[in-house]
Amino acid sequence: MKPKTFTRIARFIGKAIGIVFALAVVVMILPGKARSQLGLDPCCAIISVGLNSISNLLSSVVAKPLGQIQQLEQQSANFEQQVVFPIAAINQARGLAMQSQSQFAQMRQVFQLSVSSATLPTPQRLEHSLLSRNPGAVPQISSDYVALYGSVMPSTDAPQPVRDLVDTTDAEAQAAMKRAVEIDALADLELQAAEQINQQLQTAAPGSAAILEAQTSAWLVRANAYTQSAMAELVRVRSIELANQGAQMKFSSAHTTTLHSTSGQLLQQGAH
Repeated sequence: MKPKTFTRIARFIGKAIGIVFALAVVVMILPGKARSQLGLDPCCAIISVGLNSISNLLSSVVAKPLGQIQQLEQQSANFEQQVVFPIAAINQARGLAMQSQSQFAQMRQVFQLSVSSATLPTPQRLEHSLLSRNPGAVPQISSDYVALYGSVMPSTDAPQPVRDLVDTTDAEAQAAMKRAVEIDALADLELQAAEQINQQLQTAAPGSAAILEAQTSAWLVRANAYTQSAMAELVRVRSIELANQGAQMKFSSAHTTTLHSTSGQLLQQGAH
């Protein structure tokens, strides 16, 4: 049904109702004497005729288009229920969501199994911080690390290049440990979000699928960002390892040069 047809029907009905109402008002404001000369009260007769006209108009002109509109709406509803949002597919998806919810619960139990292995007090304190999955434990890692691995040696015990190398290595080791705790906490948040989205899928209306899909995509982007952060931390750790190997080779070369120089001086002194 085109919009112009609806407009013409509405205008026609409005004009008919307006005419009937105007006639009723004219009759009502006539003097009582004039009205009595007409014999019967014409107000009721005019209103009755107008209502009959509107009734016939609704039956002949409006009923058929409204029936067509109802038929189109029924066809559209059948198409949505049978093709766009079939009931069988919706029930199957909800059943899969309920099954996934049980799997999520099992995954969380496995994910939270204790892997603590340290047996001595000092290593246990550091291990407890590293496996806490609590960002609030990050500041404690530095002191636990120093208690286990020690701090940078004083300048009287090692040359400055060696102290710098040790300090850089300790700093990156602590940073990697802290980042690991943060990533564990983010993983817990991701699991919670996945469970919430899965619960919403079990009771969501078919029309809200696009909203849930957008929400899931947003969390997927966040998860990818967290993964990239973890990869970057691994790259930094590996870079420090390679840098330490290079530094050791440089120290060995410097020591060899110093040894050659000292040996040459000793030989020259012995010749004299």
